Formats: sequence, structure tokens, C-alpha cells
Amino acid sequence: MSLKNQSEQVNWRDGGTPVSSLFDDPYFSPTDGLAETRHVFLDGNGLPGRFGDGFRIAELGFGTGLNLLATLIAWRRAGTEGRLSYTSFEAFPMPAADMDRALAAFPELRAEAEPLLTAWADGKRRFAIGSVDVAVIVGDARVTLPDWSHRADAWFLDGFSPAKNPELWSEDLMAEVARHSAPGGTFATYTAAGFVRRGLQTAGFQVERTKGYGHKRHMSRGVLDGAR
Repeated sequence: MSLKNQSEQVNWRDGGTPVSSLFDDPYFSPTDGLAETRHVFLDGNGLPGRFGDGFRIAELGFGTGLNLLATLIAWRRAGTEGRLSYTSFEAFPMPAADMDRALAAFPELRAEAEPLLTAWADGKRRFAIGSVDVAVIVGDARVTLPDWSHRADAWFLDGFSPAKNPELWSEDLMAEVARHSAPGGTFATYTAAGFVRRGLQTAGFQVERTKGYGHKRHMSRGVLDGAR
């Protein structure tokens, strides 16, 4: 699929699960999207145990903002002093009304969601929520990530299914993920697709296939090989 001249439209499955019209894939698990986020992206990256002042998270696929909000709660509960940086690369930003509707499925996130929803509706893509500095970089990550001037301590790889959105899982892009990772940087993703794991290994990550969330048997996580 070409990533040019596309705009996201959200369909709703069973009245409550947001599904991308471009990729025909749900934004989060219909079973419990928040639990999935915590299992895959937080636990998969060893968070919140690794948090510290200046910790930097980067993400492929901002979607509903669910991963950001789960991270924000984990950061606050950990009582970490200082600031956290959260950068997400998103080609097709979700309309504000759809984001509001999607996040309404998680009442425990409402207090954290309000500042996100306000900023999003105002068209802001760089903003702060408490001590978390957020930047959503809009555009094709194959173009925007190479120009990013930072390196992440942890990556959330959360594009749509590799079978439906292969552009976001290419070997070249995984090499950019590695190039933009700090020493000892980690990644976690819900997918265990072979070509994704091989691409990450080629890029320099030590890759582990581990237990997935819910009905998914496996997911992937890894750490950047210090010898690279």
C-alpha cells in the first residue's frame, strides 16, 4: 500500500473496537487493549523498572495513544523524578473524535486521557502531560525516522499487522530503529513474524520470542547487541 495521499478513517467493530479502514486491522485487542499494552510494551521492555530521568521511549504507530497513557500511568506510579521523553512516528493520525471514542473504553485512563485529547483536538503534536514530553512525528516513518536526531532507550513497535502493513516492518526500517537506539536499548512488539525477527536480528538486536498476550501464542522482544 502506498503511504502517500492517504487519510485514516476509523470503522467500529461490534460497536466498540476501532478498526483502521486503510489496513483493516484493529487498533488494540478487543479483549483488553490496556492489559495487552502493559504485557507487550511495558513488560516487554522491562518497564517501569528501567525508568530514570531523561529516559526516552520511541514508538512506531501512535494510534489511539493507548500506549502513551499506559506509560504515563506506569511512570507516575513508579514515582520517578525528572522527565520522560515519548516520541511516536505516525503516518495516519486518528481523528480526535475517534480517539475520544476509542479511549472511552478504558475508564481508568480518563484523567490521563483528558490532556491528550485536548491537545490532539487542538492540532498539537508536541505537548507535555505532567513530566512526560510527547512528540508525535507525522509522516511515513521510512522518511521521518532517518532524520530523527535522538536515540531511544526503549522502542514500542506497534504498527498494524505485518501482513497488512509490511512497510512499517521492513528490514531497512528495522535498521533505522537500531541506529536510533541507545546502547543497551530494547524493543518489544506483539508480532512474532519471522521476517520481522530476522530483520531486527540483522539490524543488531538479540531477539527473543516470548509468550504473547491473550490468544496470541508469541510476541518478540530484544536488546541491542553491545558488540555492534
